[in-house]
Amino acid sequence: MLESVLAIVVGFALLVWGADRFVAGASGIARHLGVSPLIIGLTIVGFGTSAPEVLVSAVAAFEGNRGLGVGNALGSNIANVALVVGATALVMPLLVQSNVLRREFPVLLVTMFAVLALLWDKELSRIDGVLLISGMIVMIVLVVRIGQKSQVDDPLAAEFNLEIPPPLKMSYSAAWFALGLVTLLVSSQALVWGASNVAQAMGISDLVIGLTIVAIGTSLPELAASIMGALKNEHDIAIGNIIGSNMFNILAVMAMPGLIEPGAIEPQVLSRDYPLMLVLTLALWAMAHGMHGRPGKVTRTEGGFLLAAYISYLVWLYMTEVA
Repeated sequence: MLESVLAIVVGFALLVWGADRFVAGASGIARHLGVSPLIIGLTIVGFGTSAPEVLVSAVAAFEGNRGLGVGNALGSNIANVALVVGATALVMPLLVQSNVLRREFPVLLVTMFAVLALLWDKELSRIDGVLLISGMIVMIVLVVRIGQKSQVDDPLAAEFNLEIPPPLKMSYSAAWFALGLVTLLVSSQALVWGASNVAQAMGISDLVIGLTIVAIGTSLPELAASIMGALKNEHDIAIGNIIGSNMFNILAVMAMPGLIEPGAIEPQVLSRDYPLMLVLTLALWAMAHGMHGRPGKVTRTEGGFLLAAYISYLVWLYMTEVA
């Protein structure tokens, strides 16, 4: 058991470091290719922080742990909204001024309802996996087009111009990209091995391990990015990272079990976890949308509500597992 716990801790630490290097390298390569900071931020940075989730779910699926992969996708989205946004808003209330983000929220919600329709038969088939990956490609195109329409006058563009540093040499960027990817692969393997052993030892389902321990750990990059963005008064980046990550999770991360280890999903996914993810996303949209032309704002009170909802969810999972 001690070796498994150590594998989880070391796996999490390397995942965070590897994701940071992976994003830095990919962003540097994109800058050399002439991609604007806003597009880099909306795609590479936003989706790159989900690299741990997609690799963990892929490794879990290869090892036959479909439940862990599904739980990781849904649990990460729940943690991103309730834990990450909630904790960040407690540190610094988040003012949402970007029109890009307001247009991305409907894309995220439509995506979530479309995926729910795919899962309604309680099966995650290989065809579903192909449709999810295809949806990810369509979603990236939509996000890029949204960003291209707001290159000049949107506050998010100004924030990314300040946040994304000038690129390193192309060779250095490529090296960081490769090293980050290898680190992500190795740490994902260690994390899945440790988490699976802990689940077996404690008699907890792979789904719940994915929804809790693994989801919290793989959401650490989003937590760090959001809190740092808020402290730098880059509030739109803090929310933008969550939107981008959640879109990537529900499409690319959820696709991994379908493509690699298709089969039935547990009934609790549709009766408990997916509805909560939708409710939390709708709540965040309402907070960030604003009213009567005013910018949206996630206050400390709303952040506390989100955090309390997450703690209640963890208690709910514990009670259902021990019952």
